[in-house]
Amino acid sequence: MSRTRLYLFDTTLRDGAQTAGVEFSLEDKIAITEMLEQLGVDYIEGGYPGANPVDTSFFEQRRTKRATFTAFGMTKRAGRSADNDPGVQALLQSKADATCFVAKAWDYQVELALGSTTEEHLEGLADTVRVAAAAGKEVLIDLEHFFDGYKANPTYALACVTTALDAGARWVVLCDTNGGTMPSEVREIVSAVLSHAPGEKLGIHPHDDTGQAVANALAAIEMGVCQVQGTLNGLGERCGNTNLVSLIPTLVLKPFYAQRFETGITPERLARLTHISRAFDDRLNRAPARQAPYVGASAFATKAGIHASALLKDFSTYEHVTPESVGNERSIMVSQQAGKSNLLTALARHDIRIEKDDQRLEKLLAEVKQREAFGYSYDGADASFCVLAHEVLGTLPSFFQVEHYRAMVERRHNAQGEEMTVTEAVVKLRIDGELLMSVAEGNGPVNALDQALRKDLGKYSALIEDVELADFKVRILDGGTGAVTRVLVESRDGSGERWVTIGVSPNIIDASFEALYESITYKLLKTEAALVSTVTAQRRPALVAG
Repeated sequence: MSRTRLYLFDTTLRDGAQTAGVEFSLEDKIAITEMLEQLGVDYIEGGYPGANPVDTSFFEQRRTKRATFTAFGMTKRAGRSADNDPGVQALLQSKADATCFVAKAWDYQVELALGSTTEEHLEGLADTVRVAAAAGKEVLIDLEHFFDGYKANPTYALACVTTALDAGARWVVLCDTNGGTMPSEVREIVSAVLSHAPGEKLGIHPHDDTGQAVANALAAIEMGVCQVQGTLNGLGERCGNTNLVSLIPTLVLKPFYAQRFETGITPERLARLTHISRAFDDRLNRAPARQAPYVGASAFATKAGIHASALLKDFSTYEHVTPESVGNERSIMVSQQAGKSNLLTALARHDIRIEKDDQRLEKLLAEVKQREAFGYSYDGADASFCVLAHEVLGTLPSFFQVEHYRAMVERRHNAQGEEMTVTEAVVKLRIDGELLMSVAEGNGPVNALDQALRKDLGKYSALIEDVELADFKVRILDGGTGAVTRVLVESRDGSGERWVTIGVSPNIIDASFEALYESITYKLLKTEAALVSTVTAQRRPALVAG
């Protein structure tokens, strides 16, 4: 039985950016795009080029390797052609592969919000699609308020669908913008739309205002739409969008869907889901939801008693899927039977091979759990996990040892009487027995320490010249000025690779220095690994033809 291809469209960087309290920097968008590529979604909607400096910069170059890089914008404004509309042209001139234009499928919204007529809006929709398709873009149309619009005026709502498709749109997406449509209504309305348009050209975009976005997405999929739009961890305006982190494993693991639909999510990619979900929350500087379906820390947690007893006999008694399938772990509160398989997967990401019965694995697992109890979180700091693993397994080279560091912040007045702040840092370290000391000034204590640490690393200096700090995030784990602080440092080098390291301490400077130290150590680790790989390849005997 052949399966229907279902396309996953992620709008975390656009619709998700409308979440209260969320602001994506350019560095955030680049890093999140990499997470989405690892997950295996088909489309990544990166934002609205021309709407703000971050989105404009993001679309100055192509940011995806596999997924269709998609830009969002409005159909042309009334009174001008799409060829002469600056907003439309900004999308067409971007490096996006596809353009997703929003149009209003509710006649009331056209008249109220746009002050236009339905006839004029349909003409603008068609003109925009034709111009974008002629420019070589894959064209998607998000029909905003489609379900409310259909209930008010089905003739106009359906006209939006057919107009977009007739003009050359690849996809027409039915949006439940207010999030109040019931699954039964979704089935009924989608069924009506399918009599006017093929399912392989239709998508669904539900919002979660009744807590039914995933249910509405599944209802539309069951009826025959072939694209679904959503966000990581359900991010989005008001109550959020369809949570792809909940939807994807349902589509891949539940036989009712897995036997009927095919996605681009392989078992290997699905096993990264928990890691990606938690790393995304770390980047947003927020705590992951413990009871989130599939990926929450409590999703496979069971307290002692009859449930735990049954689990030990057969895990399926209280688990609807295996935790390993989504990269999560089982936690039985009494015995804490969890972790080894996840640890082996994480080690393999860094080419660290170890047998599952190796006693060092138990030691590493215990160390990770102890650190996580203190405040560390390695889902969003994979480079720090790599350093820790090598340290516990006894394979971490002794690159350098920090003997002492000091950071001083002084507020004073300059010769003109202006108040100024001066920050100075001193770092003493030892390499092969030689003591080196560096002093540097910076824009704050963390920057000064970063400069001093990298100022003189002796024989390693040339190896870290291309390393730079890309992002710095601080999260207070407990309240008060004496609280434990978690610091995440994102670094990058000339190869384009990015990595994140973590530091945790009651002292924010100490936490920051720990993350900076591990960033440099990780860079040296991966450089050494690359050199070993090169030497091995050079020593390998050449194959003789014939």
